[in-house]
Amino acid sequence: MNKSSKLLLVGGALGVIFWGGFNTAMEATNTETFCISCHEMEENVYLEYQDTIHYSNRTGVRATCPDCHVPKEWIHKMVRKIKASNELYHKALGTIDTPEKFEAKRMKLAQNVWKTMKETDSRECRNCHSFEYMDFEKQEERSADRHDEAIENRDPENEETHGDGETCIDCHKGIAHRLPEGYDPAEDDS
Repeated sequence: MNKSSKLLLVGGALGVIFWGGFNTAMEATNTETFCISCHEMEENVYLEYQDTIHYSNRTGVRATCPDCHVPKEWIHKMVRKIKASNELYHKALGTIDTPEKFEAKRMKLAQNVWKTMKETDSRECRNCHSFEYMDFEKQEERSADRHDEAIENRDPENEETHGDGETCIDCHKGIAHRLPEGYDPAEDDS
């Protein structure tokens, strides 16, 4: 075997090892266990999430932290992971390391998540929820009416986005976490 063949073989093997390690790390950071390994999450939003329908329900289908906060598509997932480096920075600074500090920042943190969900047309919600499979007969009348209205107002260019720009998060804030103190939907601009 000549030198260039050996170099190519070694380079290929190292590439496979690097990609395997990178992918393993990506998947390890995409688990609920990883998310709540920070006491800030475990002691705050994780506790309130446990009292929601996304945690426990009659069907046993459960949405975990990454289901709602990490995109499934690779490029969007990479962008989210890069943005998460800001969270690691604030973890090191101790920005929200006590319940009091967390509560003081809750509105801003929630607004950041809502803004992202709005910008992505609630993409992560739609990984599990779809108008196509909703049984309006089993929904409360008000919910069925709003969902029916949303279907009628959909933008023909995008089957999910409503014509007036509304998306899941516009009506479903507080579905998995407590709304921030002082939140007023009338003043909502997200």
